[in-house]
Parts: sequence; C-alpha cells; structure tokens
Amino acid sequence: MKVSKIMTKSPITLNKDNSIKKAAEIFYSEKIDGAPVINQKNKLIGIFTKSHLMRAIKEGLKNHISVGKLMQQKVVKIKEDRTLREAWKIKVGRLPVVNKNNELVGILTRTDLVEAFYQQSQEVVGELTTILDSSHNGIIAIDLEGRITTFNLAAEEMLDCKVDEALGKHIKDILPNTKLLDILETEKEEFGGKINFGDVTALINRSPICKDGELRGSMAIFQDISELEEVSEELNTVKNLNKELDAIIESVSDGLYITDGYGDTIRINSAYEEITGIKSEEVLGRNMKDLVEEGVFSEAVTFQVLDKREPVSVMHEIKTGQKVLSTGNPVFNEEGEIVRVVTTARDVKELNHLKQELEKTKELSKKYYSELEKLRLQQLELDEVVVKSEKMNKIFDLALQVGRVDSTVLITGESGVGKEIIARTIHKVSDRKDGSLIKVNCGAIPDNLLEAELFGYEKGAFTGAKSEGKLGMFELANDGTLFLDEIGELPLNLQVKLLRALQEKQIMRIGGTESIDINTRIISATNRDLNQMMIEGKFREDLYYRLNVVPIYVPALRDRRDDIAPLISYFLDKFNDKFNTNKKLTLDAIKALEGYNWPGNVRELENLIERLVVMADRDMINMDYLPKHINKTQEEERDIEICDIIPLKQGVSKVEKDLVKMALEKYGSTYKAAEMLKVSQPTVVRKKNKYEI
Repeated sequence: MKVSKIMTKSPITLNKDNSIKKAAEIFYSEKIDGAPVINQKNKLIGIFTKSHLMRAIKEGLKNHISVGKLMQQKVVKIKEDRTLREAWKIKVGRLPVVNKNNELVGILTRTDLVEAFYQQSQEVVGELTTILDSSHNGIIAIDLEGRITTFNLAAEEMLDCKVDEALGKHIKDILPNTKLLDILETEKEEFGGKINFGDVTALINRSPICKDGELRGSMAIFQDISELEEVSEELNTVKNLNKELDAIIESVSDGLYITDGYGDTIRINSAYEEITGIKSEEVLGRNMKDLVEEGVFSEAVTFQVLDKREPVSVMHEIKTGQKVLSTGNPVFNEEGEIVRVVTTARDVKELNHLKQELEKTKELSKKYYSELEKLRLQQLELDEVVVKSEKMNKIFDLALQVGRVDSTVLITGESGVGKEIIARTIHKVSDRKDGSLIKVNCGAIPDNLLEAELFGYEKGAFTGAKSEGKLGMFELANDGTLFLDEIGELPLNLQVKLLRALQEKQIMRIGGTESIDINTRIISATNRDLNQMMIEGKFREDLYYRLNVVPIYVPALRDRRDDIAPLISYFLDKFNDKFNTNKKLTLDAIKALEGYNWPGNVRELENLIERLVVMADRDMINMDYLPKHINKTQEEERDIEICDIIPLKQGVSKVEKDLVKMALEKYGSTYKAAEMLKVSQPTVVRKKNKYEI
C-alpha cells in the first residue's frame, strides 16, 4: 500500500513569515506539536515544532520573530508513492509527504501507520479464514499446548461440532484420535492415514507447523473417502457412457459427421466412411472451410447450421463424385451456444430405395388402418366387457388381434376369471361373428353322452336315440365357433376323436358311415394344469399342442385389482336394472371389496353384488352388509398395519430418505437442498445415490 492512501491530506501548515506567536496559537488550537513550513508555491522548505517555541521562550525572543528564522530547514520527508513499510522505517512522529516536485501533499503520523498495518492484518486474517472455510477438506490446527487454533467449516460439518465450541479447547476433548500431539513430538509429516468420525471414514494428512525453523504447532487435513468413491463411480459411469456412446455411434447405419462449434472435425463413424469413401484420418482435426476449399466437399452444411442456428439439409457432392444428402443439427449448451454440429449422411441411391419402400408401407398402412378402425368399432360393441387394468387391456388387445385369424386358442386361468368372456370377444370380432358360438362344458356332461353331444348320431345308433338322429355341436357350430369349456375334463377316448376332427376338418356321427366336412373354429378353456396332466398321462400331448396354438392366460382378480371397482359398478347397474332398484356401495365398502382376495374371482364378485342388491334393506350398502369373512380380512390387515414395527435403524434410514427426497423435489438442486437440510452438498449427493433417489 502507498503512503498516499493513508496520509492526512490538506495538513495544517505554516509559512516562513508567520510569527512564533501565531505558530503557538495554531499549535494550541489544533492540538498539534509541529507543522511543516511551505513557501508560496506550496513547496516544503522546513518544519517548525514545539521544541522551537520552547527554545525561543528560553532565549527570550520576541513574539513577532518569524518562524523562518527558527525552523529546521533540513526536513525528514517522504514521497507519496513510497510504501508503508518504507515509511515505518523513518522514526518520525509527523512525517511530511511531498510529491515529485517537492510540494507538500499531506502528513503521515505513526498512528496512521499503526492503524493501516492493523487493518491489513485483519484483512489477511479474514482472507485466511475465508480460504480455510471454503476448503472442501476439514482442517484442524493446534498449538504447542494442544489447544485448537484452527477449525474450519468442513471440519465442523464432518465432526458435527461447532467452531465456537472447538476453538481454544484441547484436542483430546474434541477429537482424541487425530494423533496431532504425536506430530508435536516427532515433528514428522504423516500422509494417507485413515480416521473415523462417527459414521464417516476419512483420509487424513498430518504435518508440523514451523516458522523460522521453530515448531509452533501441528495441523491435520482430512477428506471424506465416500466422496472419492463417488468421484470414482462417476468416472466409471462416464467411461461406460463413452463406451456406450462409441458403440451407439458405430452401430448407426447413417453416416455421422461431428464438428465442434467452430467447424473443426472431431468424429466420424465407420458408416460415413463406407458411404462417402472418406477416411477419418483425412478429416479429423481439420476445419470444414479448409476441406471445402480443397474440394473434399462441394459445400459445408456445418457452417449453414452455425449461421442459421437450426437444422439444415443439403444435397452435395464429395470428392468421389457421389451425391450425398446431409442433414446438420445444432447441439446447444446451457448458455444457448452451439457446441456441436451433428451431420447425418445418406446415399441418394439408398434414399430412392427407401422412397419406394415407404410408398409400399403407406399402402399397407391404409389397409391396416381400415382394419383397425373396423376392430375398434367392433370393440365398442362389446358391452359386457369391463376392463381397466393394464393386464386385462393387453389380454383384450390380444383377443381382438387373434379374432382376425382362425387359429385355435387355449384360454387358461382360475375358475370364474372370465374365460368365456374372452372366447365370446374373439368370436364377435372374427369373420365368423355371423355364425353360431356354441359352448360345450366338457365337465358338466356325462362321459357316455359327451360324444353324442359333440359329434351327433344317426337314427337308431343306440338304445334311446331319437328316431331322426341328432346333429352334434361341431355341425351346429359350422361356419362359427365351438367353445370347449373345461377341456381338461375330456375323456382320453374323446381326445383322440377331437384330435382327428381338428387335423382332418371332418367328423363322423355315432353310428354313421360317412365323414362330414366341418368349418368350425375351436376355442378351448380350462382351469387345470394341462402340462401336469400330460405328465400323468391324462391328456394327450399331440392334442395339447393342437389346441395351444395361441395361448391366453387370464390372471386372477386379486392380481388385477384395478378391475374390481369398474366390475362392481357394472354389476350394480346390471342388477339394479334387473330388480328395479337403486342400490349403491359406500367408499369403505368398495375399498374393502378391493382388498379382498376373491378366490372365486369375477364370478364370486358378481354373485356377491347380486346378493347385496337383493338382501340390503337400504339403498346405501355399507360395511355392515358385507360378509363376515370379508370384514374379518380387512380388520386383520388393519391390525397388521397398526402393529407393524420395524428396526430403529431401518426407521431412521426411511425418515432420512424421505427428507432428502422431499428437499430435492422441492428445490430441484442438491446445493439448495443441502442448505435447507443444514448439511454439505456432497452429503446430499451421497445420500441421493445411497437411496437411489
């Protein structure tokens, strides 16, 4: 710092013609013990002090004697551009300050210097404290007696100990395992040690503090290892991302040409080399402007993208004479600057081929669109279908798709899940919708009658047969659909005959001699495990594979609870219309039904709703009307929730996870979240990764 910064400007001065009486009056009134003497041009010519006054009194000089006769002409002075350190070396109480022309510009006192040095020292201390507190690592220093002299904010965060509580305390009282006292004895540095602060493990470096060869204390710098692990994980993630990016770029069939925001080439993929014949070593690191001037490209789409700041497509020639369609796309950073231009290249010949393929695809799309619209219209006609869950939506989408073909379908699932609804849906959206849908329950008809029901019989075929004979279900379902429910109950002898009918598209009535052609689609269903039955020899393997061309599994109602509430609403409307009532369920009742496991599936739910509509004596059906086994299930689940106790450590982790998640969702930044949670930003990042938030 220069003298001119702290000197007293416009100081009190005397001229050589002033009397000593006037000088005394000035000294008394201004409370000073001396003043510089200047001439008319403000140049310093001497200095007059109280010592000169005392000498005048002692010698009995008159009051009108001029200052010029007694002043000291050889004056110790300093120039205004000198440093404070130079001024301090001059042992003068009031030091005149002059400019380069020896003109007086101010007065510098020892008090001014002391205040300036103190101010500088405070600024240095403040800067040092700021630097220490800005450090990401914890820093602790002690003096020769082991008292803590330095304790930065990072140490406060790691040790969960306030700075004010630590400073001045003995290191053993705050952190006994730092070994800083050992450093005072050995005066040797130690690097790379480990230390535990509660749940935190840190790397620690220890070293003595010396000044002018004299030991003054010791210090420790420590860093949370978990942060290093996070950096290492992030580095591995970046490496893996780079590998993935390289693989993606090389797997793209289009040629890719990538430049930076200045047009310098930084990457091309192998597809670009193959399309254009240009090798990467010819262009990497080179600017597009130079490549255009050399004739490698006829024009550069890159610079058009940089100028327009938007995607640009051009048709241009390369040095091989090949025409290429290039499309450049800008990549912006957060400041809106273009940092990359990614250009894709395609051979025009390939584009012409693609154009032809696209035209064919458009024709097919028109055809598929009309068919899709037809299916959608048909789907709207399925009034009995109630679907909300994703699982059932996928099943009905499959049913609509299967309806367009004639493949055999095997529907499996527990009893009461709605397998018959799926079968009716397939029939309604098929080309056979105008034909009959005939249902045969293979488990409800006695074995000795089932063959006659399926295949029919001629007159007089057996005792008790009708005289005119009878058509079987296959013939009744001709040009339509035959739904064989509970196919697992079909006897082995009829399995053989059914297999022959499926393979040959022909049947023969009981007692008949001629085969009858049939055009019947087969849909079968079962709640049994046909695979296990094949192992046990109860179901033919060849018939199974003939029936199971398109398998559809219908999940139990407990596995698609989203469908329960819509089904409740559907059945309420159905039975209210049937019995001319207006019954409704309370929300608690609906919630209870949604929580029940429904071993009887949709059929059980339908029967229960019918019972409630018939039996309830009020329009609003509450929990009191529900069966005891459903109410009991709900009470047991509530008891489990109330009594659910988890380990304390697990509970603390859950609360910690929820707080970090809430802070991140609210503030969107790890820095702001850390500020609100009163922890460091790396701590928030670590917790975020730990809980996979």
